[in-house]
Amino acid sequence: MTAPDRLILSDRLITMAGPAADAMQGVAIRGDVIDRLVTRDEVEQLRGPDTEVIDVGERPLLPGFIDVHAHAEVACRAAYGTVDCRAPECGSVADVLEALRTGLEDAAETGWIVGQANLFFDRKLREGRLPTREELDRVSTDVGIALRAGGHITVLSSKALELSGIDRDFVPPTHSITGKPGVERDPDREPTGVVKEMDNALPLPPQTPAVVRAALQTGIRDLFTRYGVTTIGEISETVEGLETMDALARERALGARLHAYLWAPGTMSLEQALEWRRHLRLTAGDDHVSAHGVKLFCDGGYSAKSAAVKQPYVGTGDHFGDIALERDFLTEAVPATRDAGLQLAIHANGDRAQEWLCEVIEAAGGSPAHPRLRTRIEHAGNFMPDHVTSEWWARAGIVPVPQPVFLYTFGDYFGDYLGEYGTRGRFQFADLLREGWTLTGSSDVWVGSEREATNPLFSVWCCVRRQTYDERLIDPEQAIGVEEALRMHTAAGAEVLGLADRKGTLEPGKLADLVVLDRDPRTAAVDDIPQIGVHRVFLGGEQVLAPSAPPA
Repeated sequence: MTAPDRLILSDRLITMAGPAADAMQGVAIRGDVIDRLVTRDEVEQLRGPDTEVIDVGERPLLPGFIDVHAHAEVACRAAYGTVDCRAPECGSVADVLEALRTGLEDAAETGWIVGQANLFFDRKLREGRLPTREELDRVSTDVGIALRAGGHITVLSSKALELSGIDRDFVPPTHSITGKPGVERDPDREPTGVVKEMDNALPLPPQTPAVVRAALQTGIRDLFTRYGVTTIGEISETVEGLETMDALARERALGARLHAYLWAPGTMSLEQALEWRRHLRLTAGDDHVSAHGVKLFCDGGYSAKSAAVKQPYVGTGDHFGDIALERDFLTEAVPATRDAGLQLAIHANGDRAQEWLCEVIEAAGGSPAHPRLRTRIEHAGNFMPDHVTSEWWARAGIVPVPQPVFLYTFGDYFGDYLGEYGTRGRFQFADLLREGWTLTGSSDVWVGSEREATNPLFSVWCCVRRQTYDERLIDPEQAIGVEEALRMHTAAGAEVLGLADRKGTLEPGKLADLVVLDRDPRTAAVDDIPQIGVHRVFLGGEQVLAPSAPPA
């Protein structure tokens, strides 16, 4: 019997495969897969002269975390190309303006200052509002200033409006890649500076290939690997970014596996995505970087009042948000993506958008039954005031993909936008799990995400603690246990990706993607869970994050 390449021993296995497996004391790795689970008594008979033995003692060993919905390229590039204006560090408009002034030197070359601010930024600043165009003009009238408050709202300075061609006669496009665009105007029809669902239509400064590579190599490590994330369901941004991550993976310098959902029409058209091999070169191997699916947008975001809901937004009269997909387009996309072997993932924040999607999907024959191809609805499960919505999910055969971190980010604010209706059905994880739904945890990291968003243990804390940014508890009866929350970020993630045969649990034949934690989250105090450190990370049995050297 060939000796394993590596033995990793732990007195606390969290295998996600059941109590019998958890009673073992380590894993034997051969090549890039788990060969078997072992006890300490077996070590001497198994080890060969070249077998590496790593004993982590009481530190828990568990499957690598899986983030099924992230915009890794966007988040990594934002760290290089924006001024960080996020709350709570920037707690007021004055703080934001001071931060933006730090970008003036670089703006001399690019002509722009781009600020990164939180989702629902108006709720997180002391003034309870966004900075105005006039306030941004105090920083500079010579360069464009764009303050991106998440992925749905941006505030532009006067110069930025000019550079973008947005004036009183400007007519927004009828559709953008994130929802229905809009330009806020004052009573005289002049733009206020606030634009919605228009970020990809703005002439923001590009980044060089060298900067993109550096941003991705550093960002994947800092945002994902260091938190134990070994698999990313990447909502693609650019072909250049995907090919750069593929090149890093070939060099074994990426630090995570990446399964890309080609954003149509953001990254490429649907027609191009269906024939992606003609437009995208990936050579690292499907286990490392793959074209896994297609991402569409059905509606926008709550912060822009463009999520399509069943009750009108407060103070708007009869505005219910907007459906941004054409029925005929979606009817064709469901079978076309299936036939191309690509999993369809559709952004639908609002309950009306989700029910409309399910009705169209059901009429088109329903979601594919194959685990690798089941249609996903992104953000389903975050806000569901009416149980009929999940009945639509079941009829259409879709997979809901919620984001526990959003409970913290904006769980308090549904009521501000939707009144009493917005206080019902928020992140009903306990009920949905009892009903048999497979739920995952994911970051949906983007411009303006909270700094903790990509830490799966922060997401676990959100599931268990249910505490918001404003330190209130949201429907605590919907809290779940730590082990259930860990499953959402491991085994359930693999199931939603259709890759449960390859990852998500510690079992023979699975990829040896492993994480060693400093402490056991199952026994830690709940509020200590987000601070639990990651001791080591293994990708295919190779260590990609080692213990930090002790201070001299």
